Amino acid sequence: MDVLVASLVVFVLAAFVGFEVINKVPPTLHTPLMSGSNAISGIAVIGALLVTSGSDMTVTNILGLVAIVLAMVNVVGGFLVTDRMLQMFKKKEARS
Repeated sequence: MDVLVASLVVFVLAAFVGFEVINKVPPTLHTPLMSGSNAISGIAVIGALLVTSGSDMTVTNILGLVAIVLAMVNVVGGFLVTDRMLQMFKKKEARS
């Protein structure tokens, strides 16, 4: 029970600190910050894959599957936004 309470306290504090840090970032830096967060989401995908490697359907495996889906949505969305941002900086070809 003590481990659960300690884990919940760390989670709530991390969520609060993360929200405050992201809230202070100017809008011009959101896209590069999102690109950097893809690496973190990739680590979450690998961890969730390790957790769900068992064959039994327990709460841990179900939460791991949810983590995989959400982290993959974040990774794919981040790459799409980054690609769109990089397309804005490419030189346009001259039409003949």
